[in-house]
Amino acid sequence: MTQVPTRIRVRARNPQGERALEGAGVHPLLARLLAARGCQAPPAERASELLPPTTLLDIDVAAKRIADAIEHEERIVIVADYDCDGATAGALGVRGLRALGAQVDYLVPNRFTTGYGLTPAVVDLARALEPRLLVTVDNGIASIDGVAHARAAGIDVVITDHHLPGAQLPMALAIVNPNQPGCRFPSKDLAGVGVMFYVLMATRAELRERGRYAQAPQPRLDTLLDLVALGTVADLVRLDANNRLLVQLGLDRIRNGQTSPGILALARVAGREARTLTTGDLGYALAPRINAAGRLADMRIGIECLLTDDATRAFFLAEQLDRINAERRNVQDDMNERAAALVLDRYDPAHQRSIVAFDPGFHAGVTGLVASRLREAHHRPAIVFAPTTEGMLSGSGRSIPGFHLRDAIDLVTKRAPALVQRFGGHAMAAGLTIRAEDLPEFERHFEAVATALIGADALERVLDVDGPLEVGYIQPQIAQLLDAQIWGQAFAPPVFYDTWDVVNQRVMRDKHVRATLEKDGRRVEAWAFNYAEPLPARAALAFRLALNEYNGAITARLVIERVLDA
Repeated sequence: MTQVPTRIRVRARNPQGERALEGAGVHPLLARLLAARGCQAPPAERASELLPPTTLLDIDVAAKRIADAIEHEERIVIVADYDCDGATAGALGVRGLRALGAQVDYLVPNRFTTGYGLTPAVVDLARALEPRLLVTVDNGIASIDGVAHARAAGIDVVITDHHLPGAQLPMALAIVNPNQPGCRFPSKDLAGVGVMFYVLMATRAELRERGRYAQAPQPRLDTLLDLVALGTVADLVRLDANNRLLVQLGLDRIRNGQTSPGILALARVAGREARTLTTGDLGYALAPRINAAGRLADMRIGIECLLTDDATRAFFLAEQLDRINAERRNVQDDMNERAAALVLDRYDPAHQRSIVAFDPGFHAGVTGLVASRLREAHHRPAIVFAPTTEGMLSGSGRSIPGFHLRDAIDLVTKRAPALVQRFGGHAMAAGLTIRAEDLPEFERHFEAVATALIGADALERVLDVDGPLEVGYIQPQIAQLLDAQIWGQAFAPPVFYDTWDVVNQRVMRDKHVRATLEKDGRRVEAWAFNYAEPLPARAALAFRLALNEYNGAITARLVIERVLDA
């Protein structure tokens, strides 16, 4: 399953937290899992328990300007991003602002022509829509030149973003970003869609203060939380308590059928039931189909799918996204093979602490996915480059715990100021642009930074597990209970670890292993996917509890994550 040895680390139990949770009515197994992740009380369930928007820096300025635009019937144009967070934030912004009475349109940059964020070229495209106000979603914090270009054209700009800022901030009318200097908002991990949701809440409050809803009920914004849930999970932001509540509220709406036709259609083409959708389904089934549009085609397809209220049109667009995603998988498979061959030929794990890969035939829309595959295979930060405009390379990188990728690229720029043309991102993922001729020098500098910052202990892959799973808990009801919870980045879904006797097994098409395991006199079915070697007779296994539906029967089975000799 992996090319890098994995050390198993069992999470410490928290008996005090377990007792508190059980006393509040939480199932003992779930109490154990939640307490080990730092929870002392049952997860919040009501929208009233969300953090208030008031401590977001500049949100009052943003809300006032947007409210002015609504009252004066000025056109607002939302500038979205071309990933799932940007698409959901764009759809959220359009739906939410229209509900508040705004005249609003949107556009989304093309990664292959106009580049990322609010560039001067994007401003010029927006001018054709005759806006008085531009609102960025999931981008803008690095758009120095674009904001200046908009201001010169007499257009106000409100930035809503969550990416880490550089040394200089754009001269926008307002910047709403929990990660900007001076912002006291407690949750620094909002996704772009989460930031825009807060801006909508603040704008509604401003309009309410102005008496707009004195004679009529105010618009409900909670109806948009399905979009917030999808974008938050898709962007792999840390699921702190506030983000988990946002996702929970949105997922509840999806499961209850109170969701947009687009999300229902995406679930359908992905072969998922909306009523049983999980965070894993959002991240691994729905989000990739939205993302595929931005990677290979036009993200407007994804945004329109999320905007339409027509079920027939939604399904038509979802089918388009499904076909694009199938094409994306083919492109990615080819690039994965080529990248693996490049790395095999050039990479020395004993002496290298980073991976940089480039091929003139690589597709820029898929580089991040290929970088992720290389990172997983070798447990090293990886950056994959592809050609874009004449003489330029676009790169996407993925990192390992303990190595802040954006800061590492920033350090490269300090050591070689003319080397990186543009960059941005987070700790675990970042993007950049360099000149093709500078690739060898960038690779040298990046490796030097990685060597300086990555200690030997960080090169060991660590899998956190939750210890044994009592055999009495291996039942469908428990699997359903776990599936119903909000798991994700920094709040990992439960993985158990125990030793089992392998009663029988069968390698399926050289890709998977199906086995019968036994412990304490109980036999259970288990699968090891993407694993083509026979299991040892007695095996120490890291595994998940999963539901299995076959011929109308629902059973519980184990899905094996790691295999070690007992």
